[in-house]
Amino acid sequence: MEQVILVNEQDEQVGVMEKMQAHREGKLHRAFSVFIFNNKKEMLLQQRALNKYHSGGLWTNACCSHPKPNESTEAAAIRRLKEELGFKTSLEKIFDFTYKADFENGLTEYEFDHVFSGIYNGQINLNTAEVKDFCYRSADEIQSAIQSHPQKFTEWFKIAFPLVQKSLAEMNANI
Repeated sequence: MEQVILVNEQDEQVGVMEKMQAHREGKLHRAFSVFIFNNKKEMLLQQRALNKYHSGGLWTNACCSHPKPNESTEAAAIRRLKEELGFKTSLEKIFDFTYKADFENGLTEYEFDHVFSGIYNGQINLNTAEVKDFCYRSADEIQSAIQSHPQKFTEWFKIAFPLVQKSLAEMNANI
């Protein structure tokens, strides 16, 4: 039985709960989102497998999930990237945010989301139980697609994408 780490608004652990129960009850829990770029500065997008418990078939960032109890968030991000897309790369935490989204199946994502970025240009080996497809797109292409077809993207991606763009622009300006 998969568990998630329940947290307060400061990301301090307050307990653990079975994952689906946390989503049914809309409990705030720790999560992460990984954004991967190639050397052309294109972002890796994945299309979630159709059988996912919510947002199946929607496009989103490279991977996202929840750390296990007693697992660091960065270690979980590296683990899930390998499990979903079949590769490892170094990651850097760029920011975190909290969001809440209700889904048509009665589940609620209420997450304290740690956002990581990394660079990868190699082979991708999809885990088809998790991922239906993938592609690399420029920021402008993604922004245009979100504006014209927002229903094709996950709720958290539509929130995180502009934050990632802003954060990376600020980091580049400081280099």
